[in-house]
Amino acid sequence: MSVRVVVADDQELVRSGFSMILDAQPDIEVVAEAGDGGEAVEAVRRHAPDVLLLDIRMPGMDGLEAARVVCAESTCKVVMLTTFDLDEYVYEALYAGASGFLLKDVRRDDLVHAVRVVASGDSLLAPSVTRRLVADVVRRRRTESAAEPSPTRLAVLTAREEETLRLLARGLTNAEIAEAFVVSEHTVKTHVSNVLSKLGLRDRVQAVICAYESGLVVPGS
Repeated sequence: MSVRVVVADDQELVRSGFSMILDAQPDIEVVAEAGDGGEAVEAVRRHAPDVLLLDIRMPGMDGLEAARVVCAESTCKVVMLTTFDLDEYVYEALYAGASGFLLKDVRRDDLVHAVRVVASGDSLLAPSVTRRLVADVVRRRRTESAAEPSPTRLAVLTAREEETLRLLARGLTNAEIAEAFVVSEHTVKTHVSNVLSKLGLRDRVQAVICAYESGLVVPGS
């Protein structure tokens, strides 16, 4: 079964270029293109894609607002496109429910890989990038709200699931967690799935954010 993708960018050359690269893959199908956030939302509603590549900066409804709508209304995974690796909107995009972000100058192979990874339910952010982004997100939120960590949210997890979440937040892959636990990767995938389900999270990015916000992991640790 092909991964169904919508590409949304107000720059036609970027949009068509990404679409051509993805459509050339035997397991990926670009079902629609959109030139702004409003069109992207309508395309997702109409075509029910697996992945939406969404530019952050667009006229009319921007990518951030479109991401909020899409993530609230569907199970479509959103990948934000940006020209800056530390674009301030990336932080808000993660909170809106995006599964990660790509720079617009991404290499062809990395673009294809990212779509496949996100469609499979994983995060496309490299562990080091995830940790940096999430740590900054949490610092900003706590500074703004002076909120205290709330570990009670994690009470629904077993001890092994909580430890799995801790290692996820530190950037370990499933293979590395399996090695630490001395279990199979399949077992780790089950733990990760349980963590996401019990905490009502979309993907690993949100799991990492939750780990920081709950105080399970402290930025810089």
